[in-house]
Amino acid sequence: MTPRDRSLVTLAVLISKQQTVELAYHLNLALDNGVKPSEISEAINHLAFYTGWGNATATILITKDVFEKRDIKQDQLPPVSPPLLPIDQASENVRTAYVDKNVGPVSPGLVHYTSASLFHDLWLRPDLAPRDRSMITVSALIATGQVAQLKAHLTRAMDNGLTQAQASEMLTQLAFYTGWPNVFTAVPVFNEVFTSRLKS
Repeated sequence: MTPRDRSLVTLAVLISKQQTVELAYHLNLALDNGVKPSEISEAINHLAFYTGWGNATATILITKDVFEKRDIKQDQLPPVSPPLLPIDQASENVRTAYVDKNVGPVSPGLVHYTSASLFHDLWLRPDLAPRDRSMITVSALIATGQVAQLKAHLTRAMDNGLTQAQASEMLTQLAFYTGWPNVFTAVPVFNEVFTSRLKS
């Protein structure tokens, strides 16, 4: 993994677990490693949906301070409503069918917002590449022990361009920031995804 990717993975953990003590250091390191201010802003926005608003908002004042000290201005951040990336209709049809079947009978409202807010908006915002969105999502799921969602999101990450070598190295990076047990819990899922992709 590049230093930039390592920084995104690490920031995802710190935000997901509301570990703000080291956040300023890692925000500065991320910027030094080539993560753009717009990408940091989008990562915080993205992780609000995947780890909770409180985790994301806990980072705002620290991030604001880092941005101010580095003279990062509003024009370097994404607009509220940017033109969205095109949707991959084939994969969206598969996702929609699965969610409609499994979630629809339980919570139609959740189905609606999963499409409207996440997959028809958040995932299509252009200031964080789909691969990077997937990478921070997988990192956040591991950090928060959400293994049930991991297979789908790791598959999506690899479909979005994350290589097996990069995914493997993510686990090593994550172990130091989220702890060995969370990573070891994720290993069987990674193995299953790697194996299934080799067969297909």
